[in-house]
Amino acid sequence: MGAKSSAARRRGAVRIAGLGLGGAGLLFLLSGCSLESFGSAFGNFGWPSSGVSLQAHKMYDLWIAAVIAALVVGIFVWGLIFWCIIRYRKRGDELPVQTRFNMPMEVLYTVTPILVVAVLFYYTAIVQTDVDKLSKNPDQIVQITAFKWQWEFDYRDGMGKDANTVASTIGSADVIPLLVLPTGEKIRFEETSKDVIHSFWVPEMLFKRDVFPGNVRNVFEVTLDKEGRYVGRCAELCGTYHAFMQFEMVVVSPEKFDQFLTAKKAGASTQEAMEAIGFTGKDAYAVTTEPLNTRRQANSWNQHDAVASGK
Repeated sequence: MGAKSSAARRRGAVRIAGLGLGGAGLLFLLSGCSLESFGSAFGNFGWPSSGVSLQAHKMYDLWIAAVIAALVVGIFVWGLIFWCIIRYRKRGDELPVQTRFNMPMEVLYTVTPILVVAVLFYYTAIVQTDVDKLSKNPDQIVQITAFKWQWEFDYRDGMGKDANTVASTIGSADVIPLLVLPTGEKIRFEETSKDVIHSFWVPEMLFKRDVFPGNVRNVFEVTLDKEGRYVGRCAELCGTYHAFMQFEMVVVSPEKFDQFLTAKKAGASTQEAMEAIGFTGKDAYAVTTEPLNTRRQANSWNQHDAVASGK
């Protein structure tokens, strides 16, 4: 009787521990407002940052919640493993009771993984749908045109190919292109390529989207909520100078963005428009990255000419 009650108490303790771990995981999953502070305390669990857009925050929360759920399951499983190692360690030559199967246990380790996968799939589908969602009337429309090995950003007055470009920024080997955008507004990007497949990627947006040539136009929207300057890159191997195909995303207040766009419409260059909203001197150019170093190519050609001429 004493042995049975002791075993029952141990089983009860295991159940309570499991409920406690599950409750802790559920608490973190439900308290989304604390996920960012919790994740930052542990280096974001490998995620770059919490992002600079509303869509990025939701992806960040999904990642942190999934990692916490995995840790909860892992700790519980590790606890059971070590408990079994200690509880059923060899104490003599007598074999313990041999059990062919345990129906409740088999149901548990079959149903539980299915539930875990179903919950993860459900929240992943919700976040993915929200990230890909397009509004009927975005506040700003920007056409992204990629080509070897630069970017062109066209501010448009409507959606689709028939819309007109009201202002444009194009990069060169000497000047990194600036993509100036406002906070708090729905921004629609329409992508196209002039040659091969490229990929539009700003790491702080926690999002990238391939840019295809031809009639395929990838479209997506973001709502930025943090001002700053962020490096953008091509994330698809596209040729010799792929590594130098960069741009800078400059996020400003809606008021400054309107001033910038007004200056561009009046015929100002991108740098002149940047100065109009307070970015003077070197700040009128990219500060997160540098343009392609063409001197290396020039030096190699000079050496080639010298060899060819016998000097």
